[in-house]
Amino acid sequence: MFEFDQYLGFLAFLAIFTLGFWLMLFLLTFVVPYWIGGALLERMKEMREEKKAKRELN
Repeated sequence: MFEFDQYLGFLAFLAIFTLGFWLMLFLLTFVVPYWIGGALLERMKEMREEKKAKRELN
């Protein structure tokens, strides 16, 4: 069915595919939401500071 080099190539493909799958799963479930949440919090802080600066000028 498979020769040895084909078998090794198939195993390498499976390993790379599996690593890529878990990396994408990790990025989509933890990294991206953390990044978006941090950006939103930072933007909210900037908006609050802008409002505070406007109030202090008036």
